[in-house]
Amino acid sequence: MGEKNRQVLLAERPKGMPDDSTFKFVETDVPEPKEGQVLVRALYLSVDPYMRGRMSDAKSYAEPFQVGKALMGGVVGKVVKSNDSNFAEGDYVTGMLKWADYTAINGKHLQKIDPNAAPISTALYVTGMPGLTAYFGLLDIGQPKEGETVVVSGAAGAVGMIVGQIAKLKGSRVVGIAGSDEKIAYLKEELGFDEVINYKTTENIRNDIKAACPQGVDVYFDNVGGEISDAVLSLLNFHARVALCGQIAHYNATKIEKGPRILPYLLTRSVLLKGYIVSDYEDQFRDGVKQLSQWLKEGKITYKETITEGLENAPDAFLGLFRGDNLGKQLVKVADE
Repeated sequence: MGEKNRQVLLAERPKGMPDDSTFKFVETDVPEPKEGQVLVRALYLSVDPYMRGRMSDAKSYAEPFQVGKALMGGVVGKVVKSNDSNFAEGDYVTGMLKWADYTAINGKHLQKIDPNAAPISTALYVTGMPGLTAYFGLLDIGQPKEGETVVVSGAAGAVGMIVGQIAKLKGSRVVGIAGSDEKIAYLKEELGFDEVINYKTTENIRNDIKAACPQGVDVYFDNVGGEISDAVLSLLNFHARVALCGQIAHYNATKIEKGPRILPYLLTRSVLLKGYIVSDYEDQFRDGVKQLSQWLKEGKITYKETITEGLENAPDAFLGLFRGDNLGKQLVKVADE
């Protein structure tokens, strides 16, 4: 091949909020797939908050990115060359691949996508990691019931948007927390959230949540942490459930922050709080994808994507997650289908 393979590397481990110096662009030759490997051309990259944790070398559930090596994430792509009999040129696939135009990878790490079933980008969203994260966290930990009140922080993000819709399917009253008038309008008018609070303009977040939840909070799906969670946790009902999914308010913190001691709330109200990662449910992924796909096909779940054009703009799309730029799933379009 005459063209070059652009890659986005981790240039250095950030302290606090990442910036342009965190990333480095290089061009290399397009790799040749070895025996058992498949060469995939990236079409869409998934941009996710958890990647900030992998930029650190602190102990976590995911292996840290290596300085000087390409960043990795969810990718939807097209097979351009295959040395694996399970894949043919032209197949659409998804997997954890490099932030690059091309990746050569063992076929066992890829899954085929049916482009006729749904737009291929949904494999990185509704039927991919964010959708499964929402599905299992809400239904297994939150267990929302008809008439209960479910509060979702980060409600206009990829996970929160799906959480709210599933909670509505279960007959719950859903209160979202988001950061712009545009997001609030979308969540209420398009997705049917009962109430949505703008945390950036509120004068008192606790009072606003209390007003939106006159019967208290039965389920809290926490994507954010920080002051928002402090306020919600103080309003939990007896036997409430908390699905601890993300803490984006703390991902760029350079010191441990002090906050309310929440354990008395949990103890005196017999609250269940459980942190989780989606891979905890790996043996149930097939069932989750099947149900999410059915809801998507039936129009019971809809979605919104924020698509940034060009691999060269992937770092800014990532930083935009922490500015709250995205509505729904943040993707980077690398190439045309």
